Amino acid sequence: MLEDKNTQKTSLADLGEFGLINHITKYFTIENASTVTGIGDDAAVLDASKKQTLVTTDLLIEGVHFDLSYMPLKHLGYKAVMVNLSDVYAMNGTAEQITVSIAVSNRFPLEAIEELYSGIQLACETYKVDLVGGDTTSSTKGILISVTAIGKVEKEDIVLRSGAKETDLIVVSGDLGAAYLGLQVLEREKQVFNVDPNNQPDLDSYTYLIERQLKPEARRDVAGFLKELAIKPTAMIDISDGLSSEIMHICSQSKVGCKIYEEKLPLDPQVISACEEFNLDSTMVALSGGEDYELLFTVPIADFEAIKGNPNFSIIGHITAENQGLNLVTRASQEIELKAQGWNSVKEA
Repeated sequence: MLEDKNTQKTSLADLGEFGLINHITKYFTIENASTVTGIGDDAAVLDASKKQTLVTTDLLIEGVHFDLSYMPLKHLGYKAVMVNLSDVYAMNGTAEQITVSIAVSNRFPLEAIEELYSGIQLACETYKVDLVGGDTTSSTKGILISVTAIGKVEKEDIVLRSGAKETDLIVVSGDLGAAYLGLQVLEREKQVFNVDPNNQPDLDSYTYLIERQLKPEARRDVAGFLKELAIKPTAMIDISDGLSSEIMHICSQSKVGCKIYEEKLPLDPQVISACEEFNLDSTMVALSGGEDYELLFTVPIADFEAIKGNPNFSIIGHITAENQGLNLVTRASQEIELKAQGWNSVKEA
């Protein structure tokens, strides 16, 4: 296992590209039979099998997607993998391989890259996926990480965004809004630190929120829970950009409308108390916060009895006809049009 802490600083130029690749990947092992050849050749060799292949990729850029003033490199490596695995699980699939490409400036010594890859390695070990390739190059500013995840799913099990039907129930795993509030706490403490570097923050009351922001977990367990209940979702998506944005994607692809009930949104007690502290509306945080990496899905109304009361899921609404639009039903029974206010990856700075 890579060392967590090392005061020594080794220039990446001393190793060169191939030396760096060999150094940071020597601790990775192969877990999946579908990985025939991993790192070390011109390309990885994967066994295609008779299943459908899932491929997804994400790019994370310093200063846009993460801030290293409060994001430890090990956590960043872990999170970069989770972001991609979550997309595979949102297709009802199993993740098996990843590739990782990084571009780093000369301000990062070898020991920093070791920290980054120790997080990637922990994610691979925990979720049983194989690192099978990638690339390293230099950057004129900061660090960029691109992860591609490859998964498999039986053809009859695959779930798209386009299968939701009228009267389907809208269900979400876990709880919402904690990752966004974790970010607010970290940003606030960064500002305090900038004013007084000697200030020691007390973050004990925010542990869940901060963990959800810095070390999210992809929901690979959801597929198993649903199989135990004999339920196959009609549509599914992961919540990376905020609940409202994600239900809009499902409704757009499925050509349907929806009603989301405010009183049904699952909120952790730390979310509620932090919203009061930051003077934020908890409903808007749940709808627009993003980075929860929970799964949002629809199931036939016939599955109501099977899924109601299950501690892993919350039924938060139902699908309607397309001409009824997308609406939030408030606690006062008023209907408000849902708007996408979550993360926009191409908005102007």
